[in-house]
Amino acid sequence: MALVQLTEPQEPTAQQRRFAVGIDLGTTNSLVATAAAVDNDRPEVLPTATGARMLPSAVYYQQDGACIVGAAALAKRQQEPHQVITSVKRLMGRSAEDIGSDYHYHYRAEEGMVKIITAAGDKSPVQVSADILSTLRAQALAASGEAEVAGAVITVPAYFDDAQRQATKDAARLAGLPVLRLLNEPTAAAVAYGLDNAADGLYIVYDLGGGTFDVSLLRLSASVFEVLATGGDTALGGDDYDRLIAQNVAQKVLKSLPAATLSDADWLRLTAAARVAKEALTTAATATVVAELEAGVCECEISREEFNAWTQALTVRTIACCRQVLADAEVSATEVNGVVLVGGATRMVSVRAAVADYFAQQLYDHINPDEVVALGAAAQADVLIGNHRGESWLLLDITPLSLGLETMGGLVEKVIYRNTTIPTEKHQEFTTHRDGQTAMRIHVVQGERERVADCRSLATFTLSDIPPLAAGLARIRVGFQVDADGLLSVTATEKTTGVSAGIQVKPSYGLSEEEFANMLQAAYTHAHDDLQARRLQEAVNESEELLQILDKALADADSAHLLSAAERARIAAGLARLREALTQAQLAEINAAKEHLQQVSAEFAGRRMNADIQRAIAGKKIDDIGQ
Repeated sequence: MALVQLTEPQEPTAQQRRFAVGIDLGTTNSLVATAAAVDNDRPEVLPTATGARMLPSAVYYQQDGACIVGAAALAKRQQEPHQVITSVKRLMGRSAEDIGSDYHYHYRAEEGMVKIITAAGDKSPVQVSADILSTLRAQALAASGEAEVAGAVITVPAYFDDAQRQATKDAARLAGLPVLRLLNEPTAAAVAYGLDNAADGLYIVYDLGGGTFDVSLLRLSASVFEVLATGGDTALGGDDYDRLIAQNVAQKVLKSLPAATLSDADWLRLTAAARVAKEALTTAATATVVAELEAGVCECEISREEFNAWTQALTVRTIACCRQVLADAEVSATEVNGVVLVGGATRMVSVRAAVADYFAQQLYDHINPDEVVALGAAAQADVLIGNHRGESWLLLDITPLSLGLETMGGLVEKVIYRNTTIPTEKHQEFTTHRDGQTAMRIHVVQGERERVADCRSLATFTLSDIPPLAAGLARIRVGFQVDADGLLSVTATEKTTGVSAGIQVKPSYGLSEEEFANMLQAAYTHAHDDLQARRLQEAVNESEELLQILDKALADADSAHLLSAAERARIAAGLARLREALTQAQLAEINAAKEHLQQVSAEFAGRRMNADIQRAIAGKKIDDIGQ
């Protein structure tokens, strides 16, 4: 037999390499990086035309429809603060009902969706994000000299839900970017540092950005990046430190000028000056806040000690989040091998000191904290596009909140629990509640509470053509699938007929950052009350089912001879007692009445079952029964 020779696998040559990018689509600033167009295989951030490495996530639309993105857009905030769109990431995948009024620009609701009012007409958050991504794409091509982007890995916050992730993918599609994967921001940072250090162990990713704070616990082992738990304070970021400086300076210097008289433009100038002073305090003991306001020049010197006192409560909140994430993973601070610092706000001396004091571990900060997420995304993009055929990393992200279904009585049956590693697939069997039921409503919810009313509705669909069986006999297999991007699909199948239905969950709104934090906090705060409410509702469900079964049995003429008058009276009294207990809605009384009714009806139930079996086998041979 002739042997066929196989070629030896080789790394792609420079000509064969495909150009892929990693994009950090940030609330305040965005970056694009690549490893596909550089000689040393190390990811690099690609600069803008002016040489800047960060693109401000700001967009300005002119009346003629032209779009300005970045620093040039920010420059127009002084004159037209309501026309410059910033922090659009906070609107992604959200409805008008989900957001408040904490935005300097104007928006309106259109069929529940947010439309931002601009001089060039109404724009959706997806369109605005697409314009930022288009600018990043053009920036990457200009800096690299490449003709096209073959693929992109785009990072998203760990708390982003399905709607927000889908909105991000839609924006990328509009910008002409083929998405290889959505990658959680802390995981991207871990990739960047994992490549640099090749160090196995437990690591905290402490990400204090301009608008949000995220913290994740990851396990690094043999090129596997596994997220064990994630959390944060989604209403806290570097911008809040700036705001506190501005507020304290206003109180300190502008005592004769009420804060209410400061215009929007004044607050923008004062906050911008506060940010400059904050950054100066990273290396200096004092700094001066200088802002030209409409009423005159505001000038105030502040010390690092003053700044630390003003902002201490914010820093303490970040440490509380770290403590909660460790508790979720059942890990102590002493087991952590290191802390990865992400986000420009981690340069603050007070923040670094607090983190170092709590964990007493090495702080990983030698990669620029503003760039580390984009660099990790670029490294992953280079692998996914096929430029490193012999090298890969397994990235195991997690679901930020539990996913489940509504069951009888408005309870939630969790199918995929919070902090479950994704991609994942879980199945669970359910059944019908009423005799002859031929359809089932599948209501998908997200959250940590025990009742549907306290969770978030994601989607609803109906499984029809269920065989009309007695209650509890049908078997409905429900499957939840969460892919690597964190997008959810749900299917339901009736096992005897194979009839099925399903949905890819794409709601038109998503979780706000504050809602995410509030949902987790509410789950902890109301854990005891929720458990008691669930136990009560389950007892009610079981009692109503028992009442229904016994009422039907007592009304059955074929069962009349199985009961004595005294036994019927005892069961009737038990039924009345249980119905009375249900009206009182007290768990102990309901359980006691239910158990009593089960006891007084047990012999009758046994005799009725025997009678049913005898009727079923009457006139049949043993061989027939076995078939």
